[in-house]
Amino acid sequence: MHLSEPLLDQASGLRRMRAARPVKVIAVTGGKGGVGKTNVSVNLAASLSRMGSKVMLFDADLGLANVDVQLGLSPQRNLSHVIAGESTLSDILVEAPGGFTIVPASSGTQRMAELSADEHASLIRCFSDIEDSVDVLIVDTAAGISESVVNFVRACRELIIVACDEPSSITDAYALIKVLNRHGVEGFHMVANRVRSQREGHMLYHKLAIATERFLNLRLDFLGSIPEDERLRRAVQKQQPVVMVYPNSPSARAFGELAKRIGSWPAPSGAASDLEFFVERLIEYSIVHGEMAG
Repeated sequence: MHLSEPLLDQASGLRRMRAARPVKVIAVTGGKGGVGKTNVSVNLAASLSRMGSKVMLFDADLGLANVDVQLGLSPQRNLSHVIAGESTLSDILVEAPGGFTIVPASSGTQRMAELSADEHASLIRCFSDIEDSVDVLIVDTAAGISESVVNFVRACRELIIVACDEPSSITDAYALIKVLNRHGVEGFHMVANRVRSQREGHMLYHKLAIATERFLNLRLDFLGSIPEDERLRRAVQKQQPVVMVYPNSPSARAFGELAKRIGSWPAPSGAASDLEFFVERLIEYSIVHGEMAG
């Protein structure tokens, strides 16, 4: 098997990784755009940070990044500079309001969404050295079922699917789960977003859970609901996490409950932490696609 030098370097780097402490790696995704996926990612990051965790939010929508936009940030450098060899990961990290760190992607750059295997390996290099500085890595993916989404999600141990009570959102969420399940993804959790009541959130969950159990033989965990909240809309307009600007609002309290449940998940154990698993899966992708390209 012939592997390019960057891929060999990443495989060697993985073997040298020694997790100083376990790192939870969680993907947040949605079957379609407009369901509030990035808002969930941002507020979960802020909530977990308020609980004392060191949180890093990776904006993995490599073509249409918007975490920085949602938080009113203007990073001078982003992942495109890392991949080009012009910056290191530490050079581009941005401190966000809420006490967590952002890995900014490059907004509106189609080139970032079409990385070669060797360029993908440069991303791996970013994450092979961060285990000393993070407890939770949240990977905010693009919406839909593109190859990039599948690649990043399958590299995460846990997956949060964000859905709204709309027919297209439920249908697209099911389609995404079906595709990801075929790629061996496990650990599915669902967040019902913008619901009018807890009952509506549970009903939305049951609609999706019944379909996944019946047709995919897959158990979908219910993480919780985020209520429709005018103060959440105001926070978005202010480009701030709602848990920071309106901490006593219904949506902020709901995000806090979600963060507590995530915090209670068992820490990764054994030789390979979630972060090592994440890096290993990205390496596998790079190796396979490097061979295909060759």
